[in-house]
Amino acid sequence: MSLISQWVDNTLEATGMDAVDALRAFFLLAAATTISVSIPTSLRSRFLAYGPRANPASISTGSAPPRAQNPSAESKGFLDYLATWQVPHSYFTHFYVASVLSSVFWVAQLLSRGVVFQAIASRVSEDHQRHSMSLTQLVICCVLLAIQGSRRLWECFVFSKPSSAQMWFMHWLLGLGFYLAAGVAIWIEGSGTLLTKNLTLAHLQMTNAPNLRTFFLIPLFLVASGLQHDSHHYLYSLKKYTLPEHPMFRGVVCPHYGAECIIYLSLALLAAPRGEWVNKTMLSCLAFVAVNLGLTARNTKTWYAQKFGKDSVQDWWLMIPHVY
Repeated sequence: MSLISQWVDNTLEATGMDAVDALRAFFLLAAATTISVSIPTSLRSRFLAYGPRANPASISTGSAPPRAQNPSAESKGFLDYLATWQVPHSYFTHFYVASVLSSVFWVAQLLSRGVVFQAIASRVSEDHQRHSMSLTQLVICCVLLAIQGSRRLWECFVFSKPSSAQMWFMHWLLGLGFYLAAGVAIWIEGSGTLLTKNLTLAHLQMTNAPNLRTFFLIPLFLVASGLQHDSHHYLYSLKKYTLPEHPMFRGVVCPHYGAECIIYLSLALLAAPRGEWVNKTMLSCLAFVAVNLGLTARNTKTWYAQKFGKDSVQDWWLMIPHVY
């Protein structure tokens, strides 16, 4: 316990924040960094594109940077070298393994008031603890996040195809960090309640009548999950990369990305602490999701235009019709 507490204390002391603010900062900093990398073409082409959207010409296959005659060429050579640090695109499965294991771990920690939970929850400021989620909210949101991670893990196994596609290793590390952080974000604004009340298996029975928030948002979560699943199934059914013709893809490049954003939006609203409209930690989580998927959707539209002609997707929305 002392080692875990000391590590948490040292980390938070270095940031000058409590656990809630540090978690929000992580998501927002990750989103800002992703945007920054997307602006210069020299970085975007090397580090953001992956899978079939990647430009092979932008990634050197050598193991060392080429010799350069001037500082600019030397810089490009170093970037090319960094871009060779790739992992298989199939490592995406690791994200959802991490998500599911994180959900299981935190449910066990919350039920047992384990040492890791205590180390983090006790480092939440009194102001954040005063505005806390209810036990019912905590149960609902943790279960829904576990469902999301489990479904995506199942899809990774069922809808996978052999592929030589790769992604930059930082994509992989950042993705793992995101899903591990999301496992904490889903309950941390309920730490005030969890520190004063015991969460037991009886709370999982959910005998309370739903309020208006849960009445509308749980179906929204489930519908978005279903639409995303249908999109993934359709893309898997394609024999080769073609312009999607499924109704969900009419005029939308990546509707499954839009569905992902709606899933996290519903969680952010469902997890709103007492007296708040939204859970700001989960909203920060959504910000990272929206930025990451939004940039990927833009790259996908560019790739579609190059492969199928600019006119084929010129008027298409990226993720959500009439929104983005």
